[in-house]
Amino acid sequence: METTVVDVPERGRFEIRQGDRVLGLASYHVDNGQMTLPHTEVDPSVGGQGIGTTLIAGVLDAARDRGLTVLPYCSFVRHYIQQHPELIDLVAVEDRPHFGLETADR
Repeated sequence: METTVVDVPERGRFEIRQGDRVLGLASYHVDNGQMTLPHTEVDPSVGGQGIGTTLIAGVLDAARDRGLTVLPYCSFVRHYIQQHPELIDLVAVEDRPHFGLETADR
């Protein structure tokens, strides 16, 4: 069964779904060209299967497509960006030190 990342703006979150089943979510809100990402969770029954990684990749792709920068308050999102330095440009230069990302692009 296909896994998809879906924006559910009326609930302020992205969901990762397998069919009709929600496997995880990433809450967000957008203000002044920035997408704040405070929280991500994945159903423990599917932990370790890359579901969270797929979810965050989809969220960050959506932010880029919309021309937004991100505020990665969620530690999982920060870690993902650290592991994928090509995404550091999604965090504004002035915000990087706040999230411990000032050296992620080196």
